[in-house]
Amino acid sequence: MHHTDSQPHPRPGPHPGPAPESEIPGPAGLPVLGSMLDLRRDSLTTFLNARRTHGDVVRLAAGPPGLRSVFHAVFAPEGVQQILASQAANFRKDHPLYEEVRQAFGNGLLTSQDSDYLRQRRLVQPLFTKRRVDSYAAAITTEAGTLAERWRTAGDNTVDLIPEMNRLALRTVARILFGLDAAAVEDTFHRCAPVINSYVVRRAYVPVKVPRDWPTPANLRVRAATDELNALCDRVIADRRAARGAATSAGEAGEAGGADERGEREVRDERNEMDEGDDLLSLLAAAGNDEDGSLDATEVREQVLIFLLAGHETTATSLAFTLHLLARHPEEQQRVREEIDRVLGGRTPSAADLDRLPYLTQALKESMRLYPAAPVISRRAVAATEIGGYRIPAGADVVVAPWVTHRSPELWEDPERFDPRRFAPEREAERHRYAWFPFGGGPRACIGQHFSMLESVLALATLLRRYELEAVDQEVPVAAGITLQATGPARVRLRPCGGAGE
Repeated sequence: MHHTDSQPHPRPGPHPGPAPESEIPGPAGLPVLGSMLDLRRDSLTTFLNARRTHGDVVRLAAGPPGLRSVFHAVFAPEGVQQILASQAANFRKDHPLYEEVRQAFGNGLLTSQDSDYLRQRRLVQPLFTKRRVDSYAAAITTEAGTLAERWRTAGDNTVDLIPEMNRLALRTVARILFGLDAAAVEDTFHRCAPVINSYVVRRAYVPVKVPRDWPTPANLRVRAATDELNALCDRVIADRRAARGAATSAGEAGEAGGADERGEREVRDERNEMDEGDDLLSLLAAAGNDEDGSLDATEVREQVLIFLLAGHETTATSLAFTLHLLARHPEEQQRVREEIDRVLGGRTPSAADLDRLPYLTQALKESMRLYPAAPVISRRAVAATEIGGYRIPAGADVVVAPWVTHRSPELWEDPERFDPRRFAPEREAERHRYAWFPFGGGPRACIGQHFSMLESVLALATLLRRYELEAVDQEVPVAAGITLQATGPARVRLRPCGGAGE
């Protein structure tokens, strides 16, 4: 865990106009390497220390002269809003990390820009309407219920929440994406993704990159993992498109029964159930409109890979840390469980329960404050811009850090303390919109926000009505990768409680 003091931070005095880049404060670091070793060792603590010492706009330099990378970190919510929302067009995803993700997973919604991004967003948006996402509720609770059953046989009644929630989130998103093909995809992704992830992060932050086509051991390993993942996705997509073609032909022959079929679909929607052809891959393969055409096979695969990556790691982080924080705070866990029992009784939660579990949602939001799945967000400035009284030059790499802003003593009283009451509606309304931004913000805000919140609340409700959790590990060390990574275990002891029978 990384601690900050709760004293007000010193702030540079006001400037008559924007101060030039040379006046932006920041750590001196080592004479030759600057802050490179600190950033490599623990970038999250380096950012926290930079804000505490130097204020809300900080300049960091890393690497030896001639190969030095310079970037600017912006921590105040007003500056975050400029970068992500009000001046978003001036801050592009041209940062080296996004380029590496693009190379590894393709040009999906996370990494695409300009007309590519707008076209993809228009094609994909209908897949993420509230009604469509709510139809995935049964898949979410089925996977969470399967995990709860498996926990009954846990050795010593103890589980490590990090791999458990990773597996649950991957199984859930694979089931929703691929339907009946989920198991094969899950196994391959679980094996290949960590190889690709570590390679991407390592390459994003080295000053000199070995060309990807050189036959080094690391390049060969990542190429094999990427080829296997791509081949699997391509095979499933081809099968799905062939099945859709056959279904379309059969459907044209049976249009007379269309009204009955529509009636059945409406009943299914009411029950929040997925139809066999309603998995996200089928919908992606069928997505299209007159203005944007449709996604070709490569584009479908690239969206699928980004959804798998972004859709499971982020939710897994939120689930693991919410459960672990509740395990460390028994009185909060008790309050959450009382709400779950009062609302659900003995039944399985549904999408309609999302609004009926406000305190569980507050606990989830508070864990996302302390452990945001995207702890650092990178952009590159197109034109020179004034932020917080300083002039950020054109072409500068800029980062905003939920990890740091979420711990600002000016925004959050006693910021290291776990307190779900911070997210009571009246207290949320008093805060700056960008005091809490785990899903980013502005035109590039996460398209899957509602899906993530629905999955998290329903999975947490399913597990917490079956088990009381007691923390074995009090602190969980973390590091910044593509997403927040736990670098140690988060073990809890399980105690079955009332509501175990379904």
